[in-house]
Amino acid sequence: MLIAVLIVLVFGLLLAADRAVKVTKRVSRRKEVNRRLVAVTDAADDRNRRRTAAAEVSGALTSVIPAIGDHEIRHVE
Repeated sequence: MLIAVLIVLVFGLLLAADRAVKVTKRVSRRKEVNRRLVAVTDAADDRNRRRTAAAEVSGALTSVIPAIGDHEIRHVE
C-alpha cells in the first residue's frame, strides 16, 4: 500500500515538474517574441521619422526654389 502511494506521489511530482518546465519555456518564448517585436516597431518608427523629415526638407526646398513649370516660357527675339 505504501509503495502505491509513493508511486502516485512520484508520478504527480513528475507531472508538476513537466508543467513547470513547459510554463517556463512558454514565458521565455513570449519574452523573446516581445523583444523582437519591440525592435521591429522601433526600426519602423525610425524609418517613418526619417521619411517624414525627408518630406519636410523636400517641401521646404521647393518652397525656396520654385519649380520650373511655374514660370511662363520666355522667348528670345
